[in-house]
Amino acid sequence: MMVKKFLIGVASAGMALTLAACAGGGAGESSDDASSTSGATGGSEPVAEGGLVGVAMPTQTSERWIADGEAVESGLMELGYEVDLQFANDDIPTQANQIDQMITNGADALIIASIDGTALASQLAAAAAADIPVIAYDRLIRDSENVDFYVTFDNYNVGVQQATSLLVGLGLLNQDGSEGDATGPFNIELFAGSLDDNNAHFFYAGAMDTLQPYIDEGTLTVPSGQTDIEQTNILRWQQETAQKRMEDLLTSTYTGTDTELHGVLSPYDGLSRGIITALQNAGFGTTVADGLPVVTGQDAEIASVKLIADGTQFATIFKDTRKLAAQAITATDAYLAGGEPEANDTETYDNGVKVVPSYLLESDIVYADNIQSLLVDSGYWTEAEVESGVAE
Repeated sequence: MMVKKFLIGVASAGMALTLAACAGGGAGESSDDASSTSGATGGSEPVAEGGLVGVAMPTQTSERWIADGEAVESGLMELGYEVDLQFANDDIPTQANQIDQMITNGADALIIASIDGTALASQLAAAAAADIPVIAYDRLIRDSENVDFYVTFDNYNVGVQQATSLLVGLGLLNQDGSEGDATGPFNIELFAGSLDDNNAHFFYAGAMDTLQPYIDEGTLTVPSGQTDIEQTNILRWQQETAQKRMEDLLTSTYTGTDTELHGVLSPYDGLSRGIITALQNAGFGTTVADGLPVVTGQDAEIASVKLIADGTQFATIFKDTRKLAAQAITATDAYLAGGEPEANDTETYDNGVKVVPSYLLESDIVYADNIQSLLVDSGYWTEAEVESGVAE
């Protein structure tokens, strides 16, 4: 199973975390881009060996979050910590109660991937009162001074990459960034993630900043007129909601008209699959080659990787969450050793109260022709999994 592969990768990384503080290499980095990620620069008193770390993940409905949670748990246990891993099934009160219980049970640190980045103020205040460091995992926690550190990907750049892959699919750009042969005009529709997820706003900003010049010059058009994130967002990133919105857009804007649809900006593979289902049901074809619009994605979920290999979904964004889990472990270990993790970004992530020191990781665009090099050769997926579309 995919979880097992995450555990192996992070367990190996975890063995090197204590060396990283001395050698200057962060666990969330590749060998080509290493810099110091943790160090004892004036944190709290060290926690005794075997301290308890609470890990709050948003849901088990996504293979990605299951793998993240298990990877963080495994890496922390490798370092000798006890771990309380909880999944909240996308229910905000459940997550709040889980974090309350972690604090009551004596957690020495908290790693939180929030469902709603504004809904945990009282829990964070309680953590601060108990001198418990809080690490926001992938999703920024907003409107609180009690967020100590943030580990994530360069989310604005993820949005840029999503839009870039759409432009490549339409032929306006080549994969190397050079100008393509196509001239347009092309009709596109836009989807955004859940408004209560801070990342969704960064994704959309990066994507729109990339697409807007093409829209302004008329090379791209959004026939529905729905370009604002308030119009395009999908609550809780639900596949079924995205499918329904795509069906509604087709009915209101395309059915019974001469208007063609050439591409769809989608910020997540689950949404992409819902969008593709709506398009296929409406008779747009089964692959891009036979008329299906270009559809983007994110997270390199195995079902969507197979669709890319089959020519159905055009692209996705690969965020190697093995590195993200390892970086969260690095940051936690730094705090519990009495130090502080070193950030590589201290300007970007303002949560409304303060700029949260952050560690950003890089992502890659996955097309059909680089699945092997990015996903298979790295051990993220196997050839058999790509062929079947199912994690083993």
